[in-house]
Amino acid sequence: MQTKSRPIELLSPAKDLNCGIEAINHGADAVYIGAPKFGARSAAGNSLDDIRELCEYAHLYGARIYVTLNTILKEDELEEAERMIWDLWRVGTDALIIQDMGITRLNLPPIPLHASTQTDNRTPEKVRFLEAAGFTQVVLARELSLNEIRRTSEATTVPLEVFVHGALCVSYSGQCYLSAALSGRSANRGECAQYCRLPYTMGDATGTESGSNKQLLSLKDLNRSDQLEALLDAGVSSLKIEGRMKDAGYVKNITAYYRKKLDAVLSRRPEYRRASAGRSTYTFEPVAEKSFNRGFTTFLLEGRTADITAFNTPKSLGEPVGMVKEIKGTSITVACLTQLNNGKGELDGFRGNRVEANRVFPLDMPQLTPKTPLYRNFDQAFDKLLAKPSAERKLSVEIEFLDNPFGFTLCMEDETGARSMLTEPIANELARREQQDNIRTQLSKLGNTPFEASKVVVGLSENWFVPSSLLADMRRRGVEKLLEARRARYPRETVKRVQPSVSIPFPERQLTYLGNVANGKARSFYQGHGVEQSDQAFALSPRKEDPMMFTKHCLRYSMGWCPTYQKDKSPYKEPYYLLYKDTRLRLQFDCKHCQMLVFES
Repeated sequence: MQTKSRPIELLSPAKDLNCGIEAINHGADAVYIGAPKFGARSAAGNSLDDIRELCEYAHLYGARIYVTLNTILKEDELEEAERMIWDLWRVGTDALIIQDMGITRLNLPPIPLHASTQTDNRTPEKVRFLEAAGFTQVVLARELSLNEIRRTSEATTVPLEVFVHGALCVSYSGQCYLSAALSGRSANRGECAQYCRLPYTMGDATGTESGSNKQLLSLKDLNRSDQLEALLDAGVSSLKIEGRMKDAGYVKNITAYYRKKLDAVLSRRPEYRRASAGRSTYTFEPVAEKSFNRGFTTFLLEGRTADITAFNTPKSLGEPVGMVKEIKGTSITVACLTQLNNGKGELDGFRGNRVEANRVFPLDMPQLTPKTPLYRNFDQAFDKLLAKPSAERKLSVEIEFLDNPFGFTLCMEDETGARSMLTEPIANELARREQQDNIRTQLSKLGNTPFEASKVVVGLSENWFVPSSLLADMRRRGVEKLLEARRARYPRETVKRVQPSVSIPFPERQLTYLGNVANGKARSFYQGHGVEQSDQAFALSPRKEDPMMFTKHCLRYSMGWCPTYQKDKSPYKEPYYLLYKDTRLRLQFDCKHCQMLVFES
């Protein structure tokens, strides 16, 4: 008995309509984009008209559009959120990504709900609850290992979504209150001030300082492109690229990079299949290192490793290009890993004003020594490629042209089984020249449509004369009908709401500020699932005595002083502090749960 294949989704970010269309063109099976309000990136809202246009475009390829509405909501925002959700449903949105459980208690259309990573989905028990409560997809915490993902998958049936690329929050998502405490800008309200990217000096209880002016809470960027198959085998169905604030060049390059990587896996693993249709072709070779990155890490996927931090800069490290071989006069000779090009713009480090083979002539000569590794964080030639149209996505279509007693019939069928047929009544007359080649040529001219002809069959009983103008008109009308058929066949998912019930118990009986309960609807949701007490969200009730951040990043481990893994003794006296201007943060280490806690001091 043949096992049904599991659909695998490549999920790309979009800050706006253009980025969303480019994500689809470059191979995304789904795109997530900010709602007009209430998204976790407050600066990345989009109009209903733009979301409508993106849905219409994506649905042609069977790709889905998920709208992020993943902040916690105040009481007086619920009514507006409800109206907006109905509007999003009407324009074609396929699912909402949410954090606030109060949304589930609104009067909603039958739109699927996905549980944002902001809901802190790190245990099988939590994910099993969310599935029972009606969520149709769950975004797992970035911190989970392959084994933890596998255990969650074995305990649930809901599709699991995992980040594979992009910036890493140092804290468990949804559990960081540092920005809210220090600036009043709440990450759970979409306004994070990114205190994790600031330069800190670490001090101890005696005032001794170390690690001066380093980004001690900053992590490298995620890159799990070599672990895609392992993630699928662990039960992941959606592979998510971070970056709703990134530009179109980033979306193009990284989407194409993962599309090619994923297609290579799918080509040899028939138990997995692509979640949408069409094939993308590119004018460039995607390279992940050429887009914004702080250096790469697989994070904690295979356990704790030493490669997760980016202490030296919060900015883009770029692509490794080689090592300084020789410094002579006004030039630097580089032992190259890749081709060098002339530079452009203001960058950290130095600008390559002129390049001759492996010799770089800087605008201003930097202080370097031989064997210094070099990185390129701007590639002018590559950037020019991405600034132009750089991909086409086409659905393959088989075309059949036949005669009938009254004229001619044109049939089209695309790769998903969508069909169109039209008949043109015309008096048949024999041609002086053979017609089949011209018919194939004319019908194959699908131009700027979403289709490309994979096969054209001409089945004429006689060598009838067929004017090129007639073929062009029938082709145009056939494509229009095929597009209508695709829209009509789009399988839009709908759901029935699950009512709160103590028979679906929440894993905890009491919720602290970590539950992010900001309105009465959310409190009602948890009460209905057996929660006896819910504290107010930090955004509504700030406090100083509780941790502001929970993170698997541990500075004792980074410094080599971890009593569990390294067993070397620290020369400094705890508690440790992070110092930046007037900011003073106290560190506490929870070895039982292998995490670091950050307090406002």
